[in-house]
Parts: sequence; structure tokens; C-alpha cells
Amino acid sequence: MSFARVYPLYIEKAENKLRSKTEVDEIIRWLTGYSQKQLEAQLKKQTDLETFFAEAPQQNPARALITGVICGVRVEDIQEPTLQEIRYLDKLIDELAKGKTMEKILRKKCTQRGRHHRTRHNLGLAEPEHATRADCGQYISSTLAQKEKIWQIAFKRI
Repeated sequence: MSFARVYPLYIEKAENKLRSKTEVDEIIRWLTGYSQKQLEAQLKKQTDLETFFAEAPQQNPARALITGVICGVRVEDIQEPTLQEIRYLDKLIDELAKGKTMEKILRKKCTQRGRHHRTRHNLGLAEPEHATRADCGQYISSTLAQKEKIWQIAFKRI
């Protein structure tokens, strides 16, 4: 089966849960090491799944942190490498559709400390890099505005 055949299904799953194609692409690039241009070339070539993962420029070593059950099977217990890579991607897309933050999906660990920072993480508003409390406030304001737009779009669909 070609990757180009399952890719639109990943996009559809994400968009049905008010997530974006950009986020799906970011997950795929994080997992495989493809650039956006390389990813689009693979889609255009109709590359099969096995070749897509075999030719990946740099498999992310943090993918070993992906755990859980997909289709009734623990991802970390899958023995066949290609199937495990496919299931890793399935698991990440599921996490995206369930509303997890990109920081959690991409297994980024935050080293920042402090009550205001933890609160932003819990709200899904954490910015990867910031220096001061003022930066945090600016980020929260812009993110809340983005989330408000998403809610407006969602209620228009109903």
C-alpha cells in the first residue's frame, strides 16, 4: 500500500478533530527526518509504506518513547520493524486527534520550572522557548486568540 493512500486519512482524522495538516506533517517529519519537500516528493512518487520508512533520512531516536496500544497491540512489543514504524505513526496521529499538545506528542521534555509555566503546560499553551514571565503572557494571549478562532469555526460547522 502506498503512503500517499493513507496520508489523506491521517489528514482527515486530524481535521475532524480541529487539528491541521501542518501538525500531521510536523509529526511525520519528526518521526522520519524527512523535510517538507522530501515528504511531498514521497507522496508524489506514490512510495509504498515499507520504502517510505526504509528511505527515511533519519529515524528519530525518541520514537522509542512511543508506547501504548494501537489496534489491540502494544506498539513497543511489535517485532516487525516496518509494522512498528507504521504503528508509531498511527499512535502519534491518534494522540493528535485526542487533543494532546504537540510538545507531548513529539516527546519534548520541558526543563522550565515554576507555577505559571506548569499552568500553561496543563492548558496546552506552553511555548518551547521563552525567557521571562512577560514572554509567557504574550504567548498565552496569542494562543488564546487562536483557540477562540478554532471554537468559532467549530460552532459554525454545527
